[in-house]
Amino acid sequence: MRVTQIDIPGVLLFEPSLLSDYRGSFLEIYQEDRYRNAGIRERFVQDNYSRSIRHTLRGLHFQEPQAQGKLVMALEGTVYDVVVDIRKGSPSFGRWYGVELSGDNLRQMYIPPGCAHGFCVTSATASFLYKCTAYYSPEYDRGIRWNDPAVGILWPISEPLLSPKDQNLRTLSAMDTELPIYRSPT
Repeated sequence: MRVTQIDIPGVLLFEPSLLSDYRGSFLEIYQEDRYRNAGIRERFVQDNYSRSIRHTLRGLHFQEPQAQGKLVMALEGTVYDVVVDIRKGSPSFGRWYGVELSGDNLRQMYIPPGCAHGFCVTSATASFLYKCTAYYSPEYDRGIRWNDPAVGILWPISEPLLSPKDQNLRTLSAMDTELPIYRSPT
């Protein structure tokens, strides 16, 4: 497995090893020691699954307090996955990173607690898996607008399918008092 540290503190991109032969393929999706050695210290407590159609955009979501770290991957189809550092005081505050995750490349991205996360579906459908380090708490559910001009994400679609909740999210600057505080990794 290849691990790449992205230029946002705590964000990791994993490219797992796929074992294939004439019968098909096998992939170890998660093995605690291997991911801990890569730098993920949190314990995962909840797995989520979503299936979405082309042009669906989910995000940009976060929880505060009770922030969630997320290890995400596309099981089938293709998504453009995005993380935004929204931790006040972070050296990369407001910076975003996007990568294609697919059922073919089987990449995984780790989004540390305190970062916003979202993705858009670029194939006909996509199935998506999230391993989370904290339980979902509706009272702490937050988000920022997918097209916040101050963040400037270059999405591969211009007219996404959004949930009513995501249509009403605010800009990063309007969320100032609700943003998490950066804590440097020790």
